Amino acid sequence: MSRRTSPMSPISWLEQRVDLQPLRAFVQHKSVPVHRHSHWYYLGGMTLFLFMVQAMTGILLLLYYQPSETLAFESVRFIMTQVRFGWLIRSVHGWCANLLIALAFAHMFSTFFLKSYRKPRELTWVSGMFLLLLMLGFGFSGYLLPWNTLSYFATMVGTNIAGQLPIIGEDLLRFLRGGDSVTSSTLTRFFGFHVAILPAVTGIVLGLHLWLIQMQGMSLPPSVEREFEQRHTAPPTIRFFPGFLLRELMGWYLALGALAALAALFPWELGVKADPFASAPADIKPEWYFLYMFETLKYIPARILGFEGEVLGVLAFALAGLLWVAVPFLDRSPTQGRLSRTIRGAGVVVLVYIAVMTVISYVR
Repeated sequence: MSRRTSPMSPISWLEQRVDLQPLRAFVQHKSVPVHRHSHWYYLGGMTLFLFMVQAMTGILLLLYYQPSETLAFESVRFIMTQVRFGWLIRSVHGWCANLLIALAFAHMFSTFFLKSYRKPRELTWVSGMFLLLLMLGFGFSGYLLPWNTLSYFATMVGTNIAGQLPIIGEDLLRFLRGGDSVTSSTLTRFFGFHVAILPAVTGIVLGLHLWLIQMQGMSLPPSVEREFEQRHTAPPTIRFFPGFLLRELMGWYLALGALAALAALFPWELGVKADPFASAPADIKPEWYFLYMFETLKYIPARILGFEGEVLGVLAFALAGLLWVAVPFLDRSPTQGRLSRTIRGAGVVVLVYIAVMTVISYVR
């Protein structure tokens, strides 16, 4: 009589075919430092969670959306009125885009002020800045897709600003629009950017960013490092699994709760279908994350020392962005020194400037 074998567990079945020992070792030994600034660690995970929500809701919208000048607006209206819970999916997608960018900015500034960019994490900072740029690209390209009046004329304004760059501006303008004006070709290009090119690049950069974080671990702020060095002790830690992961999930729940409340209580509106022959609405503005640049360009004189003021303004923002990305290489003594304090002060000025100019643009 043959003996009955006990059923094999899925983990055992998988272990016979795949070596899971490196993963087990990683889970068992991965730890995260605990200190008074630890709550800032969760912003990155919350941003990642919202990006995954964006990807899932975007795929659902893609099932019905049609990227053409004649059908784009109608397809979005069909989603909102005929597809079951379509209005909710679109509202989640719209609000999630804004929360995602807001959390990405918060994560960037927390990393900056905690000086988590210092050696050996320079590439982590650079890849994170590239991810923020890609998120802004998602927001800019996705804004046009409903093909309503606001998105049409906001895209006109945004591409005009890009066209102000010297030498490459005119070619960049035609590349973005697919011609001299915003047309169906622009819509098709922005759709391609939004659902193909940007996701592909983001997947690569995000994978690199997460790999760097896992390889290097969480950074300790300089003040915390000095505190434990004076005590001649190591900072306390918690296991990544399950301790830190459970706390991370609580951050995800908070982000999901805020997103669900906004989507249900303030549904994302569709507006009026774009009419290229109509006049632009009064006080047309881009999305909030571009407002500080938009408002700044209003205050720049038309001519400065014989140059166009708007061109100089765009170049100044481009230079400021490059300097911001290069902060880890400029701040040679991130834990002390006059240069480090100057860079920190510059960060405070940048944060206050962005907030003030955004508020001014809203109340005008």
